[in-house]
Amino acid sequence: MTASSPFPAPEAVFDWIDARSQARQDAGLTRQLRPRAAGSDALDLASNDYLGLAKDKRVAGAAAAAALKWGAGSTGSRLVTGSTELHTELELELASFCGMQAALVFSSGFMANLAAVAALSGPESAIVADKLIHASLIDGTRLSKANVAVVAHCDVAAAANALATRKTERALVVTDSVFSVDGDLAPLPQLAEACGKHGAALLVDDAHGFGVIGDEGKGAVHDAGLAGSPNVVMTLTLSKSLGAQGGAILGPRRVIKHMVDTARSFIFDTGLAPGSAAAALTALRVLKEEPELAGKARRNALDLTERLTAAGLHASTPTAAVVSVRAPSPEAAVAWANDCRTAGVVVGCFRPPSVPDQISRLRLTARADLTTADLDHAVDVITRTAPGR
Repeated sequence: MTASSPFPAPEAVFDWIDARSQARQDAGLTRQLRPRAAGSDALDLASNDYLGLAKDKRVAGAAAAAALKWGAGSTGSRLVTGSTELHTELELELASFCGMQAALVFSSGFMANLAAVAALSGPESAIVADKLIHASLIDGTRLSKANVAVVAHCDVAAAANALATRKTERALVVTDSVFSVDGDLAPLPQLAEACGKHGAALLVDDAHGFGVIGDEGKGAVHDAGLAGSPNVVMTLTLSKSLGAQGGAILGPRRVIKHMVDTARSFIFDTGLAPGSAAAALTALRVLKEEPELAGKARRNALDLTERLTAAGLHASTPTAAVVSVRAPSPEAAVAWANDCRTAGVVVGCFRPPSVPDQISRLRLTARADLTTADLDHAVDVITRTAPGR
């Protein structure tokens, strides 16, 4: 502020950012971008490349060929110039594989979740949301302007009560299938039963289940027997099990048509790049041809948990490919992750405010292509560098 004005001078407009930044630094909550080298020989247990397809030559080759044929980008909204034959093929094959009527591909899983929540609710409807849903779903509930009830994690009785006592005719229950921090599985059959009883729709983000859960990797919704249900919609990301980029909504045809007409993050967003669409399509076909990949990822996750638990660490029991290992504090988690990186194993580090329960963790992802030697190395490094050892 100056003597002549109660408002800050131009050079001081963002001074408030410095104070916020210092507060985060004092609390040990700053984040860093760490560019990775293309030829790194570190063991990657941090990415979401669950089936090890991101660098598969078939998948990467399809992306390169599509970029040469269609161009580096999609050039516009999918309602203008952004749709290609690849997008249509991908949508048809995704829907068929997952047992759903139709699918719609978005530029990211985040955009797909924003669209699904906002377009299926609104000020005249109610949303019942698990307290640990992904940030993209949370942002969708905020955009929706619906009456939102946040219920305890995986608490079917609480969700049913919120549905039964709502004041609106329309209702939408929102949950992850596999929760991204601990890797636990939502009680989807029970939630679907509550939705059926109380006239509600069920929206499931299957980002961490698709490609990993089920004998063929068709995901948690399919494995729960809910594929094709008239009141069930699922979302997924193409950047995890399929090793590409993008997201999708799958469900009844009328729901997908509704998205095309009303979903702002579809209508006003540039379409998924052709290379990413081709990579995801090829990865999906690889999964169809090699369904054993799903079981390999799950077995590797279980192996990690059993061995880390035997070593005295607090590791979660995986339902898919995510394993979390608790740390005593945010500072200890950061130091532990850095020590693992130095020893050649890259792990995820989750700490407040990213974890609502305030418990800091290492987050490990067990890819299908991990070898016994990889697992031996990972367990050795993680246990040897654990806080207090």
